[in-house]
Amino acid sequence: MSFPKLGNLAPAFTLPNQRGEPVALKDFRDRHPVVLYFYPKAMTPGCTVQACGIRDRRAAFAELGVVVLGVSPDPVA
Repeated sequence: MSFPKLGNLAPAFTLPNQRGEPVALKDFRDRHPVVLYFYPKAMTPGCTVQACGIRDRRAAFAELGVVVLGVSPDPVA
């Protein structure tokens, strides 16, 4: 498997959100720049640190008009 290069566009995809509702990347990407971050499991120490770091920079992302989306293989709650 090869990793995408920083700045490359992600392929179109649709995944369920935490409520099981479909969320399509294109719905965000068509209106705003998007930052995707991936984490292996919610509520684990490393993933929590990562998410908190992104949360702490929320204002900077908002100033740029960027939408941040987190993607995890966790089951829908």
